[in-house]
Amino acid sequence: MNENEISKIIIGCAIEVHKQLGLGLLESAYQECLYYELIQAGLKVQKEKPMPIIYKEVKLDHGYRIDLLVEESVVVEIKTVEELNDIHTAQVLTYLKLGNYKLGLLLNFHVTLLKDGIKRLIM
Repeated sequence: MNENEISKIIIGCAIEVHKQLGLGLLESAYQECLYYELIQAGLKVQKEKPMPIIYKEVKLDHGYRIDLLVEESVVVEIKTVEELNDIHTAQVLTYLKLGNYKLGLLLNFHVTLLKDGIKRLIM
């Protein structure tokens, strides 16, 4: 399965979570429910995957964590904010760069329609 096929499944699962929960909850609630949906869909998912920084060929565990890494290829970052901004985009792009991943999904669950809270980022 390629990244595009995986992202379609992720977005479908995220829409289901948003339909069931609505908006107004903490990021952690959406993360747990999306994790459950993705597992039920048969995908391999890592939750809170550590993302070290490589500095001058030294691996430093700086405390960055990817919300969900799906099929070891798609980064999913979950937000519950009034509006996505450049810092959220930069965060996902950093994870893509540090992990050498190609595709990231920035999902903001604090919207009336989830389609308005999806940002797809490609490296």
